[in-house]
Amino acid sequence: MEQINALFKRFIDIVLASFGLLLLSPMMLVIAVIIKLTSSGSVIYAQTRVGLHRQHFKIYKFRSMVSDADVIGSSVTKYEDERVTNIGKFIRRTKLDELPQLWNVLIGDMTLVGPRPDVPRVIDLYTPEMLQILKVRPGITSIASLYLRNENDLLKLANQPDKAYEQIILPAKVELAMIHVNQPSVLLDLRILLQTVWVLIIGKVVVIPEHHFVQKLSRSIIDFNSTSKRMPEKSQI
Repeated sequence: MEQINALFKRFIDIVLASFGLLLLSPMMLVIAVIIKLTSSGSVIYAQTRVGLHRQHFKIYKFRSMVSDADVIGSSVTKYEDERVTNIGKFIRRTKLDELPQLWNVLIGDMTLVGPRPDVPRVIDLYTPEMLQILKVRPGITSIASLYLRNENDLLKLANQPDKAYEQIILPAKVELAMIHVNQPSVLLDLRILLQTVWVLIIGKVVVIPEHHFVQKLSRSIIDFNSTSKRMPEKSQI
């Protein structure tokens, strides 16, 4: 039964990804032209991520930052990050930068719904329990993507965004991702897809309340700020 569900999910991925690429190709072409005309560098940004069974693959996005952004700054995108271009701010906010990942879905690196893939450096921080999420194929959208859709707003609260991400946001993402591992369901995937479309479209017109999970993370970051301020700095030799 599990194998049949996996084959059915793969069939849905291929059909919807193909349809999405065909339907959205005019919009993607416009985005590509605007990126090319407004900033130097490639239109598509490819980055190594860790996928199913810890296999590395290249994830594709429309470039939303200046060239070599990953060299000149952190792997965590901060609130009002100066590396983000003007068009990049728009396509990141609307998630249009993720559209090239439909190709990742089509070739089998990713699925439409599943845990978001991380870079190898972040995966190295995972505990053995957290590595369980690598048992499933990574996705374009997920439960964590819905709950933590305003992740930058959370990091804006942190006085040390990188550490707050590693110690608070990352474990929360993995906790939500484990739902995809422990409760695999095509119906759940379809519900998340519909909720994602709803948030991306209706969420731009109507204010959608944050999930209580996010409220808990906000409190954790505020507590983290207080704790980190009280910690004495290590002496440098």
